[in-house]
Amino acid sequence: MPWHAQLDLDYSLEDGRCVARHTHTGPLRILQSLYPEGDGICHNVLVHPPGGLVGGDTLDIAIRAGEGSHGLITTPGATRFYRSEGEPALQRTSITVNAGARLEWLPLEALCYSGCLAENQLRMNLAPGAELLGWDVTALGLPAAGKPFQGGSFCQHIEVPGLWLERATIKAADGLLMNGPLGLAGHRCIATLFFIAGTKLDKQRRQSALDIARGVIEAHSLCATAGATSPDGQVVLVRVLAPVVEPAMALLRQVWLAWRSHLWGLPSSSPRIWST
Repeated sequence: MPWHAQLDLDYSLEDGRCVARHTHTGPLRILQSLYPEGDGICHNVLVHPPGGLVGGDTLDIAIRAGEGSHGLITTPGATRFYRSEGEPALQRTSITVNAGARLEWLPLEALCYSGCLAENQLRMNLAPGAELLGWDVTALGLPAAGKPFQGGSFCQHIEVPGLWLERATIKAADGLLMNGPLGLAGHRCIATLFFIAGTKLDKQRRQSALDIARGVIEAHSLCATAGATSPDGQVVLVRVLAPVVEPAMALLRQVWLAWRSHLWGLPSSSPRIWST
């Protein structure tokens, strides 16, 4: 029987402490709030106990950061889209960041098994003065386990209304896309890191974000298949292609930490669950 799970997560700033409140239906959970950086930043881990989505499953995630709050959200493992017998699997994430708030959206990768029929949607709305650091990482198949992405399709939708929209359907049977030099060129991991502001970035800050990202990329082994760009005055991106997840994720983490330090003046520290 298909699952339809929903999670609503709200951050608010109360007496100098960022507080997370959440409700859920179905198999989606938030673990205990953690404060490794002090009361002002609330860290949460989003858990999906079944461990993956099959055909017909839907996960709806709604995140809201209230004025002046700062939340950081990650996951303990990959979001797995398993082989489908005909019905699509869907994950929808909606993020709203209010004035003066900051949010960090740092889930581990979406892992697409061969034969999946999946769609992963991410929509972000930012009020003036709000800022967001986040990423989206997709892995196609399990090449290290000898299980390539040979069938099925994956649709990816990332949107900041009025600023930035990307939508792509990746079909395993599309050899030109999967292996052509103007497509994935044989790579099976696609990763994007984004810094989004609710107000247009001043020229110096925007350029410094690009320069920092490009400096990290130039020193990394994926320098030939990674780049930084700014398609809008409120959006700065890093894009990466890699054969597998690990080097791509390592590059994103380096840039994220560098951006976090430079743009927000925060320590370069990663969520504890990544090291467990």
